[in-house]
Amino acid sequence: MKNPFTLLVLFILALTSYAQDAKTVDKEKLFDLYQNQRYADAAQYLKNTYGDEVNDFKILSQMGYCFLMAGNNAEAEKFYSKANTLQPQNLSVLFSLGNINTKRGNTEKAKLYYGEIVKIDSSNFNVYKLLANLYNSPQDDSLKLNYLLKANFINPLEGDVAADLAEMHTSYQQYEKAYQVLNIAITGDSDNLVLQRAKLPIANQLKKYGEVIASGEKLLKDNADAGVIKDTAKAYYYTKKYQKAITLFKQLEEMKMENEATLYYTSLSYRALKDYHQSALYSQKTIDAGISPNTSSYYALLGLVYEENKQLALAGAAYKKGLQFKATPTLYYRLAVFYDTSLKQGKNALKYYNLYIKSKPSPTDDKEEIKFSKSRIEQLKLTN
Repeated sequence: MKNPFTLLVLFILALTSYAQDAKTVDKEKLFDLYQNQRYADAAQYLKNTYGDEVNDFKILSQMGYCFLMAGNNAEAEKFYSKANTLQPQNLSVLFSLGNINTKRGNTEKAKLYYGEIVKIDSSNFNVYKLLANLYNSPQDDSLKLNYLLKANFINPLEGDVAADLAEMHTSYQQYEKAYQVLNIAITGDSDNLVLQRAKLPIANQLKKYGEVIASGEKLLKDNADAGVIKDTAKAYYYTKKYQKAITLFKQLEEMKMENEATLYYTSLSYRALKDYHQSALYSQKTIDAGISPNTSSYYALLGLVYEENKQLALAGAAYKKGLQFKATPTLYYRLAVFYDTSLKQGKNALKYYNLYIKSKPSPTDDKEEIKFSKSRIEQLKLTN
């Protein structure tokens, strides 16, 4: 016969369990909060109902999700971590924890969570894509390439991975591999202009000039992209269609997007046409473009003047032109603020704020800019 103390303990445990089970939510209220995307209110409602000591996997996952959708990554991680303790191999929870830690800049923790997914599901395309995005320093190139290769093998038609893998192959001067990766992806999405633009410089390297011209002219009907203009112009030069090359190179000048290389090809084209006056003029322009250490600063100032005068297209072109000469913290900051305030393009703003911080601005001279940039990075992460 069980002693009275044991029976009392069992009775209390039963009551406690019943009390937790009795804590139920108003499903209609919760649904209404979800439907109106009031995730912060939903998270707080669940937390008020169940408290911090809940140990039910489904409830923990639900609370983690609400806090994540509300942008409260710290609270989301707390509840998802508890859920992960209860069910360590749940893919949804592991993906959420990896995502949260990526957002919070805890790259190494994100790698660990995604690594757990790989152990469970070695054929998961998404996890390889996410892992590849976590390796961005030159010393990590081999790991990044490995994950991109695995992702591309699983889904060769996915455009983002194909573009990144082609870029990696190109950095190793493996142009044929890069070309084939992009070609396969384009067969699955023939209207993907990003992939088509990415293929042009690679096709030029492989001397597929006819393809570059045909594809480049088609792309230019959609948008006068500076990279497409340059690649198409180079293909015209190599096929000895010098006047067409000059026309396109001059278009870059009108956009303030010429550089030392395009000026050089312009000079060569005029020389081939025996227009020695123009060839000499562009030779001098090429020299001028290559010798000034302050050119990037001049373009930063020019872009700022254009921006203040509401000439936004010219401002953006000037800032980017400056980057072609020297990627300075000032240019990255000006571009970040330009995209943030003038163009309201949060994703591009976030990119350049991050590049600004990575470019190591002066902690004393640029103290306020650094503080503002870090603040905007955190804010933009929640909306992009």
